[in-house]
Amino acid sequence: MGVWQEETVAGHPCDVFEPSERNPHNHALIYLHGVHIERLVDKQPFIDQFDHHGLVVVSPMAARSWWTDKICEEFDSVLTAEQHVLENILPYVQQRFETADRQVGLLGTSMGGQGALRISYKYPRIFPVVSAIAPAIDFHLRFDQGDETIPLMYPDKEAVRQDTALLHIHPLDYPLHQFFCCDPTDDNWFESVDRLRMKLASLGVPFEADLETEAGGHGFEYYNQMAQVAVNFLAEGLEKERRRVP
Repeated sequence: MGVWQEETVAGHPCDVFEPSERNPHNHALIYLHGVHIERLVDKQPFIDQFDHHGLVVVSPMAARSWWTDKICEEFDSVLTAEQHVLENILPYVQQRFETADRQVGLLGTSMGGQGALRISYKYPRIFPVVSAIAPAIDFHLRFDQGDETIPLMYPDKEAVRQDTALLHIHPLDYPLHQFFCCDPTDDNWFESVDRLRMKLASLGVPFEADLETEAGGHGFEYYNQMAQVAVNFLAEGLEKERRRVP
């Protein structure tokens, strides 16, 4: 079985998973955590899948930044979480593990799920492969619900809404391989995920989704249940992208 170790990249901690046997093409993932900053180091369903597919995984820690391109003092006073992923984490993965361009997938849960989708929608040619489990897409709803970080990053609720994943979808420039899922009993986020499904379908943007599996609502009971399908999608997507003729 592969092993986790803690590293520091650009002054910020991250977990790094190296499988027992690396994928021959050095495929890798960046995992974006949720608002409770729960790590994957003890989440066996994910570890089993990472090791099975030979995937290197780098999981940066970015506090309750919502993985936006806005300054979150809780994370860093000059660097945004999105910039950290693009300018620090991605180069770290590519240099250390010799991973080629377009061969790094994004995986996220909850806050990290919406972050993975939004970053891939903004930079689909950098991250053409993405999986989001229970993505908290309509995070603008938390603006006036006592959230401690979002009101410090945005002037008002509408400004947050304008920065959600739904508003970053481009009908002609999108990640070629995207999967998302949400438990239908997830009262907080299911409606927004279903809205994403409808918008992508109306635009003719290809995607795969599971909005039917029930496994405890929102949390790691559900995330663990969906680990196999989400990680398998990433592994297959990275391989398809590797074989794709430019």
